[in-house]
Amino acid sequence: MTATDAGYAATMISVTGDRVVGGRPAGCPSSFCGCGAAIRVFGHVVPELNLASNWLRFPRAAPAPGMVAARHGHVFVLEQPLGGDMWMAYDANSGGHATRMHARSLRGYTVVNPRG
Repeated sequence: MTATDAGYAATMISVTGDRVVGGRPAGCPSSFCGCGAAIRVFGHVVPELNLASNWLRFPRAAPAPGMVAARHGHVFVLEQPLGGDMWMAYDANSGGHATRMHARSLRGYTVVNPRG
């Protein structure tokens, strides 16, 4: 959700806790979920992880902060459990070329340990 003031867009926090924390990080391709996750996890771009499905090469893991949820086509970093299969996630390229911190379901994703 955005509001404009003098022609500038300002990000607002919605009632669901969604919060835009950035856009496409420097050095990342236009499809940047894998690249953004690598920066969050490792602190730098890891080119082979730009492709979301490459994250599936890491060992499977139980959901925990710092683990990564991956599938062919998208990846995000688990930050905090919210209950059930819902997690607060660092989600690069989560829509509209934005990086968000928001609630995500793990349904359809494989959780991996990027440090394993």
